[in-house]
Amino acid sequence: MNSLFQPPLSLLQKTYATSSTSSIAPMTASRSLSPSIIVGGGLAGLAAATHLSSLSVPFLLLEASDSFGGRARTDLHEGFLLDRGFHIFLSSFPECRRLLNFSQLDLQPFYPGSLVYESDRFHRISDPFRRPLDSLPSIFNPIGSLPDKLLVGLTRLSAASLSDDSILSSDESTIYDHLKSIGFSDSIIEKFLRPFFAGIFFDPNLSTSSRLFKLVFKSLALGENALPAGGIGSIAQQLVARLPDTSLRTNSPVTSISDGSVTLASGEAITTDSGIIVAVEQPQAKKLIPKVFGSNVDADVENLKKPTRSTVCLYFSADQAPIAEPILILNGSGKGIVNNMFFVTNVAPSYAPKGKVLVSVSLIGAYQDRSDEDLTAEVLQELTGWFGSGVTGSWRHLRTYRIEFAQPDQTPPTNPIGRDPRVDEGLYVCGDHWSWATFDGALVSGLKAAEALVRDRGLIRR
Repeated sequence: MNSLFQPPLSLLQKTYATSSTSSIAPMTASRSLSPSIIVGGGLAGLAAATHLSSLSVPFLLLEASDSFGGRARTDLHEGFLLDRGFHIFLSSFPECRRLLNFSQLDLQPFYPGSLVYESDRFHRISDPFRRPLDSLPSIFNPIGSLPDKLLVGLTRLSAASLSDDSILSSDESTIYDHLKSIGFSDSIIEKFLRPFFAGIFFDPNLSTSSRLFKLVFKSLALGENALPAGGIGSIAQQLVARLPDTSLRTNSPVTSISDGSVTLASGEAITTDSGIIVAVEQPQAKKLIPKVFGSNVDADVENLKKPTRSTVCLYFSADQAPIAEPILILNGSGKGIVNNMFFVTNVAPSYAPKGKVLVSVSLIGAYQDRSDEDLTAEVLQELTGWFGSGVTGSWRHLRTYRIEFAQPDQTPPTNPIGRDPRVDEGLYVCGDHWSWATFDGALVSGLKAAEALVRDRGLIRR
């Protein structure tokens, strides 16, 4: 597919017939409407486009960058696959399972547990339901007490028994307050739970909603942590491959939206009478539709004014890995700047050239006061304390990714399942900032926006 091809709008008047199990009727040939416009080619925008395409509803997807995927992209660098930031794919997410072909993704699983670096040693925390024998020695390690470890199992069972809707509409507090209310000790929170969930939500204070904690805990219990063999960007690539080339445009940043029209940075204006779906990240959405995020709006939208979550991800090339297992390593020492790291090629060998090891190191925060060079030196010095100079001395820095907007801040109060994608006449919003900050949240949000658009256009099967 040539995603750089930019067709004239006349080419977009045709419809594209695909099968659909939706209760919404496909577009009929007698309808003559201009294509709907989707602004943003991240996962939410691609999910919206996929749904419209399945109904033969013509659309034009405008992506500002040179490719699709948003934050879930992968770069090829010197033969290494470098995800743009730390990503883990949770295989149990229902919308991911419905929309994606897992066989094509060739998911490579992580070990069900973690290694925690604390007191100059690595301590194993294993999933007792999947690796019961491995979990026995961890009962007596210093990462929490025996009651803590029993509570982990009970919390897992409790989360796994709940529906997603019940979780997302449950009473909420911060993750930290929720963990304390369950009865977890400071030891297991500080040494294991804080770095683990800080790595997922980029939130070292654990101020994210307890709803998100329960949802992720449930997903961890029911599925696997994994990486697609072709990189996290292969998720977006799979969705793009289902869409008509003539409906896709890259390098087309939208600078303004008003009254059924979008204006590109080039000055080109594109008008539609079929609706606009805004599927960009929260900071860009605020710029494009400021009235939605301004004053005098409801509490749900006011909640979106919170600061965003940032992260820095550094990649290194190595000749050997000091640990052979495909396991996530957490910093439970309470010292240093590294939050978590892992040897990517232990999980997915396809991420590196043959004979090479790819190392991924994640920091929480923007670290704007440090240059890439200073951060690289500081990280190497810290990890030398973990593994020894004989290991890290030969590591070669590949690239540093600074992700200023890694996730929206989702501190309470939140309303992830009650937010209407309709924000104005013919204008719809989707994205993880409009739902919940997971791959599944982005995909569901895109689907809801597309469904709202086609319903408003009278495409419901009678």
